[in-house]
Amino acid sequence: MSDYCETIERLIEKLRELPGIGARTAERLAFHLLKCPEDEAMSLAEAIRDVKTRIRPCRECFNLTDREVCEICSDPRRDKSLVCVVEEPKDLLAVESTGAYSGVYHVLMGHIAPLEGMEPEDLTIDALVERARGGGVDEVILATNPNVAGDATSLHIAGLLEPLGVKLTRLARGLPAGGQIEYANKSILSDALSERRKL
Repeated sequence: MSDYCETIERLIEKLRELPGIGARTAERLAFHLLKCPEDEAMSLAEAIRDVKTRIRPCRECFNLTDREVCEICSDPRRDKSLVCVVEEPKDLLAVESTGAYSGVYHVLMGHIAPLEGMEPEDLTIDALVERARGGGVDEVILATNPNVAGDATSLHIAGLLEPLGVKLTRLARGLPAGGQIEYANKSILSDALSERRKL
């Protein structure tokens, strides 16, 4: 049984539900929030509320944004004929951080994994096919993670896009097999982008 009052205990339990937060860290965070100025704690609460109420998928690429169309899609300097397909928004950020890419993106919001209950229709694949079918897309870079699920997802997408006559490329295998794009360093990602190959 805890020695803390119910309100503090509830905060600690909620903080423990966050990924990577253990009991000790949750306790430290709870007491930090108790000691910090009220406006600082309320600012955190408002940021959490805003991210849950204002963030939505971009109408064009499905990246997370607080607008109807994200900043990348609405940037006239971006090459709209070049579409980089990634699994998650964090992968988009990793590719973007290289500074080596000037096209636009399409975020799948996951990968095909039947054992995890993720089927093609659970992803934004249909929207990608419609985007390519609509014209103006010359090349699609399949930048899914270099693992079994990422490869299966890329193969599925390639099968749908090939009949449309769109050039299909995959990131070069400078990325380690079985790895995650979000953890690759900038130079590896930059090389993988510049050395992409035709499928």
